[in-house]
Amino acid sequence: MHDYDLIIIGSGPAGRSAGIQAGKLGRKVLVIDRQDRLGGVSVHTGTIPSKTLRETVLNLSGWRERAFYGRGYRAKEDIDAGDLKARLHKTLDHEVDVLEHQFARNHVDTLMGEARFIDANKIEVSTDAGEKLRLSAAKFLIATGTHTYRPTSMPFNGKTILDSDEFLDIDEIPRSLVVVGAGVIGVEYATMFAALDVRVTLIEPRDSFLDYIDRHTIDEFTHHVRVMGLDLRLGSPISRVEDAGKHVEVTLENGRHVRAEMLLFAAGRMGATEHLSLDVVGLETDKRGRLTVDRKTYQTEVPHIYAAGDVIGHPSLASTSIQQGRVASCHALETPTLPESPWFPYGIYSVPEISTVGMSEEEVQERGIPYEVGLARFRETSRGHIMGLEHGMLKMLVSLKTRRLLGVQIVGEGATELIHIAQAVLNLKGTVDYFVENTFNYPTLAEAYRIAGLDAFNRMPIPEEYRVRRKPPKADGKSKAGSQEK
Repeated sequence: MHDYDLIIIGSGPAGRSAGIQAGKLGRKVLVIDRQDRLGGVSVHTGTIPSKTLRETVLNLSGWRERAFYGRGYRAKEDIDAGDLKARLHKTLDHEVDVLEHQFARNHVDTLMGEARFIDANKIEVSTDAGEKLRLSAAKFLIATGTHTYRPTSMPFNGKTILDSDEFLDIDEIPRSLVVVGAGVIGVEYATMFAALDVRVTLIEPRDSFLDYIDRHTIDEFTHHVRVMGLDLRLGSPISRVEDAGKHVEVTLENGRHVRAEMLLFAAGRMGATEHLSLDVVGLETDKRGRLTVDRKTYQTEVPHIYAAGDVIGHPSLASTSIQQGRVASCHALETPTLPESPWFPYGIYSVPEISTVGMSEEEVQERGIPYEVGLARFRETSRGHIMGLEHGMLKMLVSLKTRRLLGVQIVGEGATELIHIAQAVLNLKGTVDYFVENTFNYPTLAEAYRIAGLDAFNRMPIPEEYRVRRKPPKADGKSKAGSQEK
C-alpha cells in the first residue's frame, strides 16, 4: 500500500491545479515544494511579480494619462525601488494565502523540502530541518518548473549584473539599463522600465524576436516601443560584458559599445530537474533540463510518472500549465475529463500588451489558405479616444472560402483581456459574420472586433443566401383603376 495516490513535486500553476483536482476527486495527494513557501516560480519570481510590477509602474508613472497631460506628466514624481516592492509583497502574500486555503479546503497535504527519486515508486524528501523523509505513491507528477539560465561567461554580481530573479529585489531604479534577450521576460522588463523613463537598451543576438507572433503585429509593437525611447538592437551578439563597478560595459560583436548602470540577463531558462535523480527511474532530459511527454496525457516514458508546466517546454505559459496539471491529474487518477482546447491565447505583458490566438498571417500563407484581413485601430474607437490611446491595433484573419475566423492579433491596452472573445469564436468555429451581426457595448475597446470584422467583411464576396434584396414596390390600386377607366 502506497502512502499517497499521487505525489506532485512543485506547487506552481501545474502542481497547484493538479493537486486541487486530485483533492476534489477525493484522492490522497501530496504537494512538495523545495522553497519555504508555496506557489513556485510563478508566484515568487515569475508571472505574478512581473505583472504586479508592470501595473505598479503604469499607475505610479501616470503612463496611461500622458496622451492627455503630456510626456512630462507623472502620477508620482520620485518613484523609487521601495515603491515598486510595496505592492509586490502585498500581492505575493495574498497569492500564497489563497493557495494555502485552496489546498486545505481540498484536503491536499503539503510538504516543504527537496525531493528526489530513490526507486520507481518512492522518493526521499530533505527538509530544512535536516530530516529525510521517505514516501511512496502510485503515481507522480513532476511540476518543478524552470530556473534562470546563468552562463559562466556572464559576470553576475547580484548588484549591477543580475538575472530575472535577482532583478525583482533591486535597491535602486537605474537611470540606464541593458536587457539581454528579447524573449517574453526581456521584452516585458525592458518596456516596463522604458515606461519609467529609464534609458533601456534591449539586445537580441538574433535578427528577430518573438517569432511565434505575427510579424505585422511585431512591427506595430516595435514602432511603439521605439517611440517610447527603447533602443532595440537586433542581430547583435555580445562579445564581452565587463563589471566596471558602478556601471557595466557591454561590447557587441559588430563593434558597438553600450554602457549602463545595470544589466539584466534574460536569455532563457532551464528545467528545474537536476535535483530529482531522474536517472534512477530511467528518465532523461534535453540539454535545457526539460522532459518529454505525451501531449495528450502528459505521461513521460515511465507510464506512472507524469510531467506538466514549464518543465516540459513550449509553450511555457502559466495559463497552459494550469490546464496541463488538471489533465495530467485526471489521467493519472484514471478519471475521464474534457480534453484541452486546441486554441489558447498567448499573452505578453509588455508595455503595450501583446496577445494572440489562432494562426498568424505567416502560418495562413504557409498553409495556402485564401484569406482576408480586417484591421481596427484603438485610436479610431470612441473608447480609445476617451482613454487617450494613441496606439493599439486589432488584426483579424478570415478564410475567404469558409468565412471562418483563423486568428486574431492584438497589440495595445487590454490586449490580454480582449483576446478571449476571439478565443471563444475560434473554438466554436465561428465566422466573421459573428462580429458583423452582433452589437457590442459602446463605447468599448471590444468594439474593435466589429470594426475589424466589417473591414474584412466589406472586402469579401457575400454569399447568395446572405444577400438582402429589395422587394419591388406594390402596385397602386387607384392608379390601376384609373388606367382601366381610360
